[in-house]
Amino acid sequence: MDKILKVVESVNGEINGVVWGTFGLLLLVGTGIIVTVLTKFFQISHIGMWFKHTLGSLFKKDVIKHSKEKGSISPFQALCTALAATVGTGNIAGVAAAICIGGAGAVFWMWVAAFFGMMTNYAENVLGIYFRRKNENGEWSGGAMYYLANGLGKKKGMKYVGKFLAALFCVFAMLASFGIGSMGQVNKIVTNVAQAFDVSALSSIEVFTGVSLYNIILGAAIMLLTALITLGGLKRIANVAEKIVPFMVVLFVCGSITIIGINYANILPAFKAIFVNAFKPEAFVGGGIGAVIGKVVTQGFKRGVFSNEAGLGSSVMVHSNSNIKEPVKQGMWGIFEVFADTMVVCTMTALVILTAGGLDGGVFNVITGEIADGYTDATLVGGAFNSVFSWGNIGGKFIAVAMFLFAFTTVLGWSHYGSKAWEYLFGAKTTFIFRIIHVCTVIFGAVLTSSLAWDISDTFNGLMMIPNLIGVLVLSPLVVKITNNYLRRVKKGEDIEPMYNADPEIQAAEMARTIEEE
Repeated sequence: MDKILKVVESVNGEINGVVWGTFGLLLLVGTGIIVTVLTKFFQISHIGMWFKHTLGSLFKKDVIKHSKEKGSISPFQALCTALAATVGTGNIAGVAAAICIGGAGAVFWMWVAAFFGMMTNYAENVLGIYFRRKNENGEWSGGAMYYLANGLGKKKGMKYVGKFLAALFCVFAMLASFGIGSMGQVNKIVTNVAQAFDVSALSSIEVFTGVSLYNIILGAAIMLLTALITLGGLKRIANVAEKIVPFMVVLFVCGSITIIGINYANILPAFKAIFVNAFKPEAFVGGGIGAVIGKVVTQGFKRGVFSNEAGLGSSVMVHSNSNIKEPVKQGMWGIFEVFADTMVVCTMTALVILTAGGLDGGVFNVITGEIADGYTDATLVGGAFNSVFSWGNIGGKFIAVAMFLFAFTTVLGWSHYGSKAWEYLFGAKTTFIFRIIHVCTVIFGAVLTSSLAWDISDTFNGLMMIPNLIGVLVLSPLVVKITNNYLRRVKKGEDIEPMYNADPEIQAAEMARTIEEE
């Protein structure tokens, strides 16, 4: 087993170095910048509008009411399912890993990636709704594969290129669902639960190097729970997500605010460390950790994408199942998704780590870049919580529970993503086969080493990102056209035909539905 893992680690390292090299990072951030400029900084210029249509609409019936349409879910359920898949270990262990490797400055680059990622995610969702189709079961299906095949593929001489990239995206999406959507998440669950709720009779039995019987039992239990939910399809996943996601986000944010509030004197120095370390790592981080700005930037971007998934083309697959007609409205939920995930949750995590115990002590020393003895990136946040809630290891247990909720819901969301990719390649009637395979991969997360599970997830993310961003870049003028169409109708009151869908039949059906609702 050890030899196999070493081979996997070696091969993965080679691929990772390519997809997360200069090309991958330029493509990722460049796409966000281009869409931001083309839409005239929509995330800022229309901040009031997208907040009103997202956070400000959470109590409206048309947003939260469950859809009776087959395979369709409400905009709120779509958001919760997307957040279920995005708010995962990247928000806790991912942020910790970025800080451990790249120093406090990595947080700044996570913010940068998220700022432009808002518009990348917006563009993905707009295109997802505009190019979605009904599958053989009468359910909505959308995602990068559809706008690659039917959008990019409609360009002159691009028919087969579009189809090839669509198929490539689906293959990478399924692989990513095993990495970021299964093994990486389960690995962090098992690591934190095993440490916070240790059962020595089981953890003392080593099955093979570094893996105890307790790890395997926890993995098996998570696998069973995953099967009970994901095999029931999207509606069951969405029903679970809309109950767990708001609760877990509010709970974690409140806990984080408590820690940060108690260490309020360190808040401004922590922000100073973030901004200074972003451009002069050596000023705050020693010992060779994060001494190269490129490493700081790379860690910030990689962990930012791992956290909010903007640019992967993943969350659009569930946003496309929304019963909403307007592509722009669902696009605005995409902006809010990235904002909530990175600007709120990840920032809370970073400040907890950087303020707990002081900048030159606690769980992480900002001055030297060293982690306190006994901690890893997977347990760093738990240690920070324990610095305040130390009685009975309450802090560590709180984070273990939060990690379980965050990571487990991510597994659920990615099961849907992978099944949609499978559906595109093999048909809707066979998606249960994928769901079974996805459930089986859960156990591997319990036996892989933390670093390898994380690195595999990074690699699959990068591979999935490339064809998707090519599609978004080529179709960005169309995103602008759809956006302007919506703004002319809604803000200026012009009487022009809405742009609901690229398919004439679906466009006509959506127009008829609009008339009926009026």
